Amino acid sequence: MKQETSVVSASLNGVRTSPRKMRLIANLIRNKEIQIALDILTYSHKRRISLLFKKLLLSLLSNWKKKYDESYSEKEYLLYIKEIRVNQGKTLKRIRPVPQGRGHRIRKRSSNVLVFLEKKKEM
Repeated sequence: MKQETSVVSASLNGVRTSPRKMRLIANLIRNKEIQIALDILTYSHKRRISLLFKKLLLSLLSNWKKKYDESYSEKEYLLYIKEIRVNQGKTLKRIRPVPQGRGHRIRKRSSNVLVFLEKKKEM
């Protein structure tokens, strides 16, 4: 008998924030139920990053409803974040002038975020 998997994903690419800062918030919401994760992001101190994650989770819920709208009932299943990955994106390289005619390189990092949502049966 084949087991049906119900996983939905959403991604956010090229966010102008370093992956290290994004992972701080990603670790807070990893393996949490979707509603609890949204509450955590609402009251997080890193406002800009948590707003980006909140938009991503709302997009993820929208993807879930598009795919499983007819078979989805809130009482029957709990939706949780199965996996969340934050990878490094493109790096913009800039030069900053320093004394004696030299230049130091500044790296403006960006990140790519990938989130997977899964349902688990309520016990």
